[in-house]
Amino acid sequence: MRGRTIVAVLAGAACAVQGALVALGGDRKLLRPPGSQGERDLMARCVRCGKCMLACPYTAIAPAGFDAGISQGTPFIDARTQACRLCENTPCVKACPTDALRDIDRITDIHMGTAVIDESRCLSYRSLRCEVCYRTCPLIDSAISIEYSMREGDAIHATFAPVINEENCVGCGLCVERCPVDDGGSAIVIEPRTGRLRATS
Repeated sequence: MRGRTIVAVLAGAACAVQGALVALGGDRKLLRPPGSQGERDLMARCVRCGKCMLACPYTAIAPAGFDAGISQGTPFIDARTQACRLCENTPCVKACPTDALRDIDRITDIHMGTAVIDESRCLSYRSLRCEVCYRTCPLIDSAISIEYSMREGDAIHATFAPVINEENCVGCGLCVERCPVDDGGSAIVIEPRTGRLRATS
């Protein structure tokens, strides 16, 4: 009887911890490495072995912390700290033993997320010349381009504003890492994808 009581207590404690992890994870979205096929698929396949992290030559992939809830220990990328460099041979994908990361033959197969610009904080949209995100993008003029327009009420000066092509952006985060705006974070962020890969031609 005593043994059953102990088991019941331990089971209750485990459920409480699991519930706490879920609560702590909240709605936080993690930027996953190349080859992730969506949150549900990655969570079902990833065994938290860390091999993708060890394979990354730029140490861009790290284990999610306790605040990630049930995703703790799974691989993610903090683009502001160290963005994905889109390695041609995708060593992180090749290192994955469970196919949690898979199906990447070329850079355009990658879809980690989509860059989103906060126009209220972007220097270019405030009529200052920047273009850092544009110049640093590995898919320049494909994933991100510059839109030229005259400033409102100004017949002399132009605005050079970055524009994201959502279809071509792979979500590597290099634009986020290099953004010079730092008052509470960068003026550009990556919205991680959570569902299945988009169709490619």
